[in-house]
Amino acid sequence: MGNGESQLSSVPAQKLGWFIQEYLKPYEECQTLIDEMVNTICDVLQEPEQFPLVQGVAIGGSYGRKTVLRGNSDGTLVLFFSDLKQFQDQKRSQRDILDKTGDKLKFCLFTKWLKNNFEIQKSLDGFTIQVFTKNQRISFEVLAAFNALSLNDNPSPWIYRELKRSLDKTNASPGEFAVCFTELQQKFFDNRPGKLKDLILLIKHWHQQCQKKIKDLPSLSPYALELLTVYAWEQGCRKDNFDIAEGVRTVLELIKCQEKLCIYWMVNYNFEDETIRNILLHQLQSARPVILDPVDPTNNVSGDKICWQWLKKEAQTWLTSPNLDNELPAPSWNVLPAPLFTTPGHLLDKFIKEFLQPNKCFLEQIDSAVNIIRTFLKENCFRQSTAKIQIVRGGSTAKGTALKTGSDADLVVFHNSLKSYTSQKNERHKIVKEIHEQLKAFWREKEEELEVSFEPPKWKAPRVLSFSLKSKVLNESVSFDVLPAFNALGQLSSGSTPSPEVYAGLIDLYKSSDLPGGEFSTCFTVLQRNFIRSRPTKLKDLIRLVKHWYKECERKLKPKGSLPPKYALELLTIYAWEQGSGVPDFDTAEGFRTVLELVTQYQQLCIFWKVNYNFEDETERKFLLSQLQKTRPVILDPAEPTGDVGGGDRWCWHLLAKEAKEWLSSPCFKDGTGNPIPPWKVPVKVI
Repeated sequence: MGNGESQLSSVPAQKLGWFIQEYLKPYEECQTLIDEMVNTICDVLQEPEQFPLVQGVAIGGSYGRKTVLRGNSDGTLVLFFSDLKQFQDQKRSQRDILDKTGDKLKFCLFTKWLKNNFEIQKSLDGFTIQVFTKNQRISFEVLAAFNALSLNDNPSPWIYRELKRSLDKTNASPGEFAVCFTELQQKFFDNRPGKLKDLILLIKHWHQQCQKKIKDLPSLSPYALELLTVYAWEQGCRKDNFDIAEGVRTVLELIKCQEKLCIYWMVNYNFEDETIRNILLHQLQSARPVILDPVDPTNNVSGDKICWQWLKKEAQTWLTSPNLDNELPAPSWNVLPAPLFTTPGHLLDKFIKEFLQPNKCFLEQIDSAVNIIRTFLKENCFRQSTAKIQIVRGGSTAKGTALKTGSDADLVVFHNSLKSYTSQKNERHKIVKEIHEQLKAFWREKEEELEVSFEPPKWKAPRVLSFSLKSKVLNESVSFDVLPAFNALGQLSSGSTPSPEVYAGLIDLYKSSDLPGGEFSTCFTVLQRNFIRSRPTKLKDLIRLVKHWYKECERKLKPKGSLPPKYALELLTIYAWEQGSGVPDFDTAEGFRTVLELVTQYQQLCIFWKVNYNFEDETERKFLLSQLQKTRPVILDPAEPTGDVGGGDRWCWHLLAKEAKEWLSSPCFKDGTGNPIPPWKVPVKVI
């Protein structure tokens, strides 16, 4: 690589992808030759006549994870020997067996016509194999190991209990037996998109450049940086195709937060087994940074803190370089340096303030975007017709419960052509289509100032127009949902409740049709918004915390089933506070624990409010009594009684309950001295 390309900070952000392809990825023909040679070596090692004790071979290191840099790189060949029957057997010296294996392998490979493409070198613990072509060299460390997985790809809790017993019995270092799980490491990286591995190459190359500046600096494991990069992508992007510069900025920002870093995965182990739970809790309470090996919970791969402190300075240097800091503000993914799970109860308020509360700039951005669309709807969209509209803002930003991550806004458009619930159902798709066409025309007129991208509709007759908006005055894209609706409440004065007639028509339609409950909840957006917006600030912060917890669960559980709507958790949080505290200033950890306890008791939940409808009107009374007899959980929308957001058995509450039960062992529910924090006393149903 020439001098012009060696300085990564000199590469423009938009050319980082090109830089990776041009200078960092191995040449395809070299990679193919290396692969053929490695396959040959593995085949030879598994010939029973030559190596009868070798039960299998696992390939690890950068080569096994497919994160090899062009030029020189690393790998491991793990030989599973049949006489290693448990973890502690690895503590015996394997020097003799590896020496014999190396000598015999050298002879066998000579007969395979590989003599010009490999070198075997003795080492203190055994031997290394260097495999090379003209432009590529991989140095494989050869290791002997107990085959912990045997024929099972998915490790059982038993194997990790055995791992812990072996560590205690032999005084081995945590992570010393991680080599036994090499196949799982390879599997962890196998299903990652190619572009993520490109980002990993870039970060590893940057780290190598940093190491050259100070020769005596303790080295940081490339594996730690690979895991950090995977974590950044998982938490902030999860797309196969993404902006490399955004990924780089995200990883560098996380490195700057190294004193808060706490990263782990639940793909091979979790909190269900008591032994594993205790290992994890001990690890997660260790001094930062913590990066747990996803295949071995005893293995914190983060390494020397001095190296991280120095790397933090280098990260700041690249972040502020003109080529990477070429946009204001330079976009990155919104990723927390540590998960909520590891945050002690007395620090939850700080967690909310630092990571969840939107700042003034964020809220101003949302307001600016809303004003652009509101002005378009009022002044441009329906100017060719006699339509009259009224616009109501909904969603989390209107309620005061928005999270820092993700900018979104809901606008409900009360259109005077929608004169009933039925007309809303039958006619709203026409209004959605008209807004869509007019917004496209408006965008064409303003294309130098605005950028609009539309989401494809989920229904044949769309009920909502979803799009994102970018403009010169907005630092980031803002997502919109515009929903046409019938103005069922009319000109409802502030503080007053709807007349029984409003709900009577809704109830009659619901009972006489197969429409789902809550179908017309948009008509009552003002009531939903006001129900939450009027609450104390700290309660809205607790709602933010519960929503963040829900998002973490959703990321993990969504492939397994449909979770209850987020709104159900918001209402459950309000109910917990009303019944258990009711004061503006309360202990956040107590409130959070109470909500999770209620989630675990979902099969008994029956919650409703009498702020907008009640038992006084006969129609409402009969309908409410029928709603309250439904399968639990029942959580009625306080704005309109047909909306049961608890949903009975419609949603997979059991998945959320299982997750909530695991979370009850979290440091979130321990105080500063390590004592458990109790929940509030809250009934599971309204009395």
